[in-house]
Amino acid sequence: MTTELLYSAAINNFNESFSVIQNFGLGMVVSCILGYFISIIYKYKNSYSKSFVITLALLPMIVQTVITLVNGNLGTGVAVMGAFSLIRFRSAPGGAKEITAIFMAMAVGLAVGTGYYLLAFVFVLLIGTANIVYEKLDIGKSKENEKLLKITIPEDLDYETLFDDILCEYLNSWELIQVKTTDMGSLFKLSYQVCFKENMNSKAFIDELRCRNGNLEIALSRSLIKDNEL
Repeated sequence: MTTELLYSAAINNFNESFSVIQNFGLGMVVSCILGYFISIIYKYKNSYSKSFVITLALLPMIVQTVITLVNGNLGTGVAVMGAFSLIRFRSAPGGAKEITAIFMAMAVGLAVGTGYYLLAFVFVLLIGTANIVYEKLDIGKSKENEKLLKITIPEDLDYETLFDDILCEYLNSWELIQVKTTDMGSLFKLSYQVCFKENMNSKAFIDELRCRNGNLEIALSRSLIKDNEL
């Protein structure tokens, strides 16, 4: 009787272990596939590095593994979350799209780890579709006539109203966003966010500014975009 009980317990234990491994393997396959699709969604009309794309594709599998290991054990789950909170990212700070992609990958890993495979697929499909639609609509895209203007002037000039007449002639709107001293304080560098009027000649605009600032450095570039804001 004892031998039969031990044999039965061993068989049950083996079946349970095999079931866990089978579910875990299926979850890894699903996470791998969805991670690949997440990386494709992230790359759509976005600059990227190979290392980040690979990391993004692997992240759902990592999160799914952690959730599988702590499933049903609240204390272990809290301990793991505490360990994750100690992680510091020492590379360059990511932008809003990077942060969104990471949260998306983690959400997929959580869904797969808790057994919601269909929900994970639907989630990736909806987010991917929304991403493509928003990119096509150009939501948040800056206007083509918005530029960043940088002017260097001597320290003895009053920059508050120095260029107002020229700016009023060529621009619809402008905003002084930064004043910076340079060359041991003998020069000021002014940074303006400007919006040109239609069909205005930027060369003529710069020529008039050069006459006013003593022919010092002037730079006109595309509008400053704060990619790292979320």
